[in-house]
Amino acid sequence: MAAPAPALPRGSQAVFEGKMLNYKGNWKGSVVSSVLEPVLFLAAMGISLGTLVDQGGRLNQGVDYLVFLAPGLLAATAMQTATFESTYPIMGALKWHKTFEGILSTPVKVRDLVTGHLLFILFRLVTTLAVFLAVMGAFGALELPLGLLALPAAVLTGLAFAAPVAAFAAWVQNDAGFAALLRFGIVPMFLFSGTFFPVDQLPGVLQPVAYATPLWHGVSLTRGLALGDLDGSVALINVTCLVALVGLGVWLARRQFAQRLVI
Repeated sequence: MAAPAPALPRGSQAVFEGKMLNYKGNWKGSVVSSVLEPVLFLAAMGISLGTLVDQGGRLNQGVDYLVFLAPGLLAATAMQTATFESTYPIMGALKWHKTFEGILSTPVKVRDLVTGHLLFILFRLVTTLAVFLAVMGAFGALELPLGLLALPAAVLTGLAFAAPVAAFAAWVQNDAGFAALLRFGIVPMFLFSGTFFPVDQLPGVLQPVAYATPLWHGVSLTRGLALGDLDGSVALINVTCLVALVGLGVWLARRQFAQRLVI
């Protein structure tokens, strides 16, 4: 008989449950945005702009622009959701509200704090991206059944941002660092990592930079699954890089949280 899977540490469960109790008070607003955002974005970019792109024949990917765009937006939404949940909520709990200090006055450890917070981000990613995936299916931008695996691929993409950004949020002293992160990191990746057009259409000197970004790995993996044309060797590289970022981010987050909170 196989050994039972180890249970989640009680401290991590407690942190996660606390985040969920807090989320019960404002979940309605996030549900509305989770539904409206993919519908409006896909309608505006995929249908309106996509019609012009398809007529011009500039995509050269063998699919309509809407079908090409949708999985890229799924991965980009994962990046944005994870980044939001890993910036101000962490700084607020560390610096302004001192929530984390109160939590650590209980038997909860730093590793539990980091794990519980990341579990909540995992919950937010799954629920938000599942709605996006359903909208993609309604727009005919999903190859079934393989396309359903685009959800865990996008969730992995989000976690590859959540953990390192959480470490960054625990390192910076004020929210000016978040503006720099968005301006020089998140926004350029959103625009130039394959979400809206193939990376090989960038100038040659910029292509290696785009291929090295975590969002490109997420877009590549998610799009390959959603379109049903996954390249196994490329997917293995994508998954390896994303998993490595999650592991590195968790280690850095635990280390930085400990430096900020443990005297």
